[in-house]
Amino acid sequence: MSDVTRAAILREARLWIGTPYRHQASLIHVGCDCLGLVRGVWRAVVGPEPETAPPYSPDWAEAQGEETLALAAHRHFDVVAMDSFRAGDVLLFRFRDHSPAKHLGIAASATHMVHAHGGACVAEAPIGLWRKKLAGAFAFPGVVD
Repeated sequence: MSDVTRAAILREARLWIGTPYRHQASLIHVGCDCLGLVRGVWRAVVGPEPETAPPYSPDWAEAQGEETLALAAHRHFDVVAMDSFRAGDVLLFRFRDHSPAKHLGIAASATHMVHAHGGACVAEAPIGLWRKKLAGAFAFPGVVD
């Protein structure tokens, strides 16, 4: 695997801005959800996806009660300290305390991220209140500055 730069990750994530939200999709300018965004960026900057995402319902985390997304992040990304994530890192969020984490974004800076959120297009937005919900931060494998 060749080196992956933070600039390349962020450049690719920003190409997805405006892509409509579509549950389970991962096609730039066609549709994606938060996982689909990260999967698409992975394909563009790292290569083929390391595993196939299983079908999942909108309430999958609540229904299963398992840290499925967090476990996958630990399998395929490098853990980063939550207080020192950088542009290009993947951010994992928990909507409610004691619930499984089920939202992802890609840090654009210490204060902004690119993410796909239900009912909206992919956008670069302030992390703001999301920071309190941060459950993990991860670097793409092989990332360099």
